[in-house]
Amino acid sequence: MRTSDEQAEPSRVHPAPPEPERLAVAAGVFALLSDPTRLHLLWTLAEGEADVGQLTEACGASRTAVSQHLAKLRLAGLVESRKQSRHAIYRLRDGHLRRLVLEALNHADHVVTGEPFHD
Repeated sequence: MRTSDEQAEPSRVHPAPPEPERLAVAAGVFALLSDPTRLHLLWTLAEGEADVGQLTEACGASRTAVSQHLAKLRLAGLVESRKQSRHAIYRLRDGHLRRLVLEALNHADHVVTGEPFHD
């Protein structure tokens, strides 16, 4: 029996086949990734934390657009923010999302360059 101070080990095994709720959540993540600006923001955050100014510069969208996209990503639980002085600093919420974004862009690289696919 665990004490209240012990944390459960993260699950590495998930139900197969996935139930409708898991499929709906995963589809929602893919829907959010389907926008090029949001994908660029997530790719930038996969490299590390950044504030709105840094993200605006990195992806080339307007500050207003970046803020709106970040609000959607934060509402969906894909990014987190913290205050540092007068700035909100954003980061990806978890490593699963980081790997998903990087794999999607690696796949796109193969499609664009014609480099053969691999495991």
